[in-house]
Amino acid sequence: MSDNAPHDSFFALHHGLPRQGPGSDTTTRRLLALAGPLAARPRVLDLGCGPGRSALLLAAEAGAEVTAVDTHEPFLAELRESAAARGLDGSAPGSGSVRALRAGMGSLPFPDGSFDLVWAESSVFVLGFDRALAEWRRLLAPGGTLVLTECVWTTEEPGPAARAFWEEHYPLRTVTGNAAAAVAAGYHVLGTLTQPESDWDAYYGPLAARAEAADTSVPGMAEAVAGARAEIALRREHGSDYGYAGFVLRPSDPRWRTRPEAAGEEAEVRRIEAAAFGSEAEADLVDALRADADAWLPGLSYVAEAPDGTVAAHALITRCRVGGAPAAALAPVAVAPEHQRTGAGQAVVRAVLDAARLRGETLVLVLGHPEYYPRFGFERASAYGIRPGFEVPDEAMRALVLDDSAPVPAGALVYPAPFGV
Repeated sequence: MSDNAPHDSFFALHHGLPRQGPGSDTTTRRLLALAGPLAARPRVLDLGCGPGRSALLLAAEAGAEVTAVDTHEPFLAELRESAAARGLDGSAPGSGSVRALRAGMGSLPFPDGSFDLVWAESSVFVLGFDRALAEWRRLLAPGGTLVLTECVWTTEEPGPAARAFWEEHYPLRTVTGNAAAAVAAGYHVLGTLTQPESDWDAYYGPLAARAEAADTSVPGMAEAVAGARAEIALRREHGSDYGYAGFVLRPSDPRWRTRPEAAGEEAEVRRIEAAAFGSEAEADLVDALRADADAWLPGLSYVAEAPDGTVAAHALITRCRVGGAPAAALAPVAVAPEHQRTGAGQAVVRAVLDAARLRGETLVLVLGHPEYYPRFGFERASAYGIRPGFEVPDEAMRALVLDDSAPVPAGALVYPAPFGV
């Protein structure tokens, strides 16, 4: 057997499959929606593109100019053929396009700030999650977004068989563990997505059929088939221990350092609240919430610092209830007048939402401007069957689901007593 036989047989087994990892067009669309509004012709880098299922969708449906990168030339040839057949090879003016390029993920030949969206479905394992966060950030233009899918533990206590397999092949973390790594690396988490079992079926179904039909007399093919069957059997028998999840990330704004409110900063927070709203009402509300043990959530009072180190903005999340179940309320959000419309408010809101996500909160409610809060992913609360106990325009009451694996409670929204509603 030649040294290349295992490599060649692996790719021969996988060649022509619709996907090279768990996924679906529906998942790609959902991740794209979490990324938020894009430019008319966004520049997209699809890393580890394989035969290009995601690249083709992004070009066709987002009008993107996609640069699709892989090291396996037969995948790229298949993608070029598919793009040409769909008119996505750049020959149709005004439409999206796909350019296939052979390159390695760890040595990308692109200048800093080249892309609005960097995309990697089922491929980040080649570098590792943390290395990808560090090395791919430079590729993003200001306001750009990084979208990854990654295998994760779906339980805090995976069984010995699953643990032994993944410890040998690739270290896994939970969704929260990866989100924490992203925040520590200087990203905000715009959203996460737990992929459905059907995404695994879309990958393993065709792979199992291919393995069944493979000629195992070909050098290296028996090993490739055995590896595929072992993976499929592990999923069938221990799939409740692990899964695939999407992460939609955006680098934090370097102009604003965000952090939890420090001990002794109560007066500074009062100053920001009073200055932002022109009265003491919101400052008094924060103090009353601080004194309410049932409402106050330690670590979820956040500030943004101006370049000179002074506090420029404040955001607070406290405990509320929906249909009797615990949820979280974002309010108030205050920005010092001299720092309004500079990004300080967005920075502190994204930071406190990250903190709530890492703390294990699953649902955040906000009553606010319907044109402002959707940028953070908030949707109409009424879509989830959530209603406040007072009159408010439907479009102003918003909900953000932080953990899509948890059930979203419905029913009456009850704010903490200090809100007086």
